[in-house]
Amino acid sequence: MILIYSHDSCLQHDPGPKHPENPGRLHSIIDALQAPALRPQLRWLQAPRGSEAQVLLAHTQEHLDVVLDLDSNVLDGSRRALDPDTILSDSTLDAALRAVGAACEGVNDLVSGLATEVFCLTRPPGHHATPTRAMGFCVFNPVAIAAFQAQRKGVQRVAVVDFDVHHGNGTQDCLSGKNGLLYVSTHQSPHYPGTGLAHENRPGNIFNLPLPAGTTDASYRARFTAEVLPVLDAFRPQLLLVSAGFDAHRDDPLGGLCLDESTYAWLGATLRAIAQQHCQGRLLSVLEGGYNLSALGPSVAAYLSGQAPAR
Repeated sequence: MILIYSHDSCLQHDPGPKHPENPGRLHSIIDALQAPALRPQLRWLQAPRGSEAQVLLAHTQEHLDVVLDLDSNVLDGSRRALDPDTILSDSTLDAALRAVGAACEGVNDLVSGLATEVFCLTRPPGHHATPTRAMGFCVFNPVAIAAFQAQRKGVQRVAVVDFDVHHGNGTQDCLSGKNGLLYVSTHQSPHYPGTGLAHENRPGNIFNLPLPAGTTDASYRARFTAEVLPVLDAFRPQLLLVSAGFDAHRDDPLGGLCLDESTYAWLGATLRAIAQQHCQGRLLSVLEGGYNLSALGPSVAAYLSGQAPAR
């Protein structure tokens, strides 16, 4: 059974007309997860509202204050910009805190033995949010907060795997230099936000695998197997967290990699195997990117089921 944490506020967060990070993303996933073969494997739960104390596990008080102050000026359906890409509407703060709450509650469920797999079906995404600022559609960083929450719960080694097409610069900044935490990212390079180069790697803490535009399913799987899996095996995580971005799909408008649903199914199965080997099966995934609405729902369903849709 996979626990799915979500909340209506995550559907109501609205950055504005034609913004790629729009409510239709969650609608497309929810529709895809109603498939008869998958639906019985899922248990849907309301994401709790995260606390300011949880936000401060990964972010500075100054960053939180900026968000709270800007939110106080979002009135009567207006919007305010944290940066050119990251827009607050009247539901954004609650949605961002629900994303934090989902990730923290999911960690609690895994550590307590209530579940072995959790998927946070939340937005806005988070992996570009640094300790000090919002950026790239991201207000807070739920997966980084979840890593620190797990350490508070006594987990000594936590790994984060990020397969979004964009490098999770914010997660890297949050986790860099922290004992017992590993951040692994596969991403297109060169590409936004311009970070994630191999020279940024730190043994046992940061591992970036930049990939050229046009990388195919076969090449991606071969490099993940040869380069990422040994890093995870050497670290021996006790809990596996995933920044699950689906914008490396070949049809995504914001990326240039050439993956399809079969590789997302493969990633789901492969990461579950890592969790089984090292983490007592404990796996938590947080939705990040994915902006082609026709591809996003089937990609998430493939990841959760470990099976690509028939063609």
